Amino acid sequence: MQLVIADTGPINYLILIGRIDLLPALFETVILPAVVRDELKHRKAPPAVQQWIASPPSWAEVRQSASVHDASMEALDAGEEDAIALAVEIHADLILMDDREGVLIARSKGFRVTGTLGILSMAAGVVLSILPRHLISSNRPLFIAIRRSWISCLPTRQADSRDDLTWLVPVSG
Repeated sequence: MQLVIADTGPINYLILIGRIDLLPALFETVILPAVVRDELKHRKAPPAVQQWIASPPSWAEVRQSASVHDASMEALDAGEEDAIALAVEIHADLILMDDREGVLIARSKGFRVTGTLGILSMAAGVVLSILPRHLISSNRPLFIAIRRSWISCLPTRQADSRDDLTWLVPVSG
């Protein structure tokens, strides 16, 4: 089982766009630090988010992280800090996080990180990989345009910009 930790951002945005169902389709379990749960149920959180966290699905597991002081994470908010701390503690395979500073720190600690756009891309890859080949090849320009626009959203633009369609196949591991 892949250990996946989520920060507040991706959960919040997936609920708001009505696609929180993508997470259990991609991952067996998603672990939410207790601080993230608290942020999701905060009175200023959108009502849909508060309703979701009031009765979270079985695939969303809430865990308390050990309190560890790490000077590299002082600039982060509590959710990002706890997500990274819990990832370190349980040796997570993937962190779901949108915050740029948090992503950089998590990656500097050796973690794979993806955000809301990455989750949507992963889900699209799963869906597109089961499409009949003739639909993919007949829509090749469309898929290439989608890929290029997705790459332009990345902060460092270091992603693969090939015009082939191998990116449609989900990456495992």
